[in-house]
Amino acid sequence: MARQVREIVEKLKALDENDKFRVFSTVQLVEKLYYAGIIPTNRNFAEVMRVTGAAFCRRRLPLIMIKLRMSQHLPMAIKFIEHGHVRVGPNVIRDPAYFVTRQMEDLVTWVDSSKIKAHIKSYNEEFDDYDFV
Repeated sequence: MARQVREIVEKLKALDENDKFRVFSTVQLVEKLYYAGIIPTNRNFAEVMRVTGAAFCRRRLPLIMIKLRMSQHLPMAIKFIEHGHVRVGPNVIRDPAYFVTRQMEDLVTWVDSSKIKAHIKSYNEEFDDYDFV
């Protein structure tokens, strides 16, 4: 994917700077990569040239869980996902390779019936028996 992005950038750079298609496509590419979480800002086209495969890997669900402090270690996060303890929005995710965009990052949470969620709530003294019936 990173190589394909760089190839697109090279093709866009070959076009005339004032070409409407180049300007439109450049803006679209930068915004798409920004909203996917691949580049840190949507203002700099130079960031697009530095896109690596690692940037795509850092948007995988286990790494997002570590970033959100839902897990301390990668193998633990992968195990939680495979056992069905994690959801993104309303969907339970069982694939550790699931790609999480910036918008979906806020929707990563524990499944309501998860024992892990119950344990966290009891630790934080927020546990309510009615929620887990």
